[in-house]
Amino acid sequence: MNKKNIHPFVVLLCLCISIKFFSISNYSTAVIPTSGNNTTVVQSGPKEEKIIAITFDDGPHPTYTSQILDLLKEYDAKATFFVLGMYAEKYPDLLKRQYQEGHEIGNHTFSHINVDKTSKEEIEKEFLKTQDIISSIIGTKPKIFRPPYGLYNKKVLEIASKNQCTIILWSTFQDSKDWSNPGVDKIITTTFSKIQNGDIILFHDYVYKEESHTVEALKTILPTLKKEGYQFVTISELLESSKNY
Repeated sequence: MNKKNIHPFVVLLCLCISIKFFSISNYSTAVIPTSGNNTTVVQSGPKEEKIIAITFDDGPHPTYTSQILDLLKEYDAKATFFVLGMYAEKYPDLLKRQYQEGHEIGNHTFSHINVDKTSKEEIEKEFLKTQDIISSIIGTKPKIFRPPYGLYNKKVLEIASKNQCTIILWSTFQDSKDWSNPGVDKIITTTFSKIQNGDIILFHDYVYKEESHTVEALKTILPTLKKEGYQFVTISELLESSKNY
């Protein structure tokens, strides 16, 4: 194609896409200016190391979280829990256990709001309330934030930047969709099908149905990945490792 025939809009569009999705320090990020600051949005870690970050959303759950913690301890695996403020407040002992056993705690808002349908003031209120609840239980505020549904916009970026939090999503092929109870085999297959170094895997320790398939799936996923040589790390450990490359 003759370069003279390329419409300026196409060039601008390609440039915008490149800016949003370029890779920094070998992990997938988007660095977007927000009120003079940069907020990092992370989707995966370095490909040079056989490390994986397992994450759990929406908890703590009165039954499943403790079962998951037992499995993580059995396989010497560290994980990151993005908790809802309303459940952290309701089940503080579970949050304490997560933290005391070496897992990382992240903010997932107070009540799992849809940030695209919520005002900036309300998003910030949910975020800060959850920060305070977590801090009152474990003595420290999270430095990582996962917006519900993985949605983020200018409002979310500005709030995260203001509070010096990194936004954490998950790797492209690592949404287990376990919240929908697709079946144990389906969760296992989804996790293993395109697994690679540096992946951030999305699970849920709180499901709104009678039975969670996640716990049973983890009984296969954890020992298999460990046997294959993967090390389970927290999100902060994943980000720290990225600085080496």
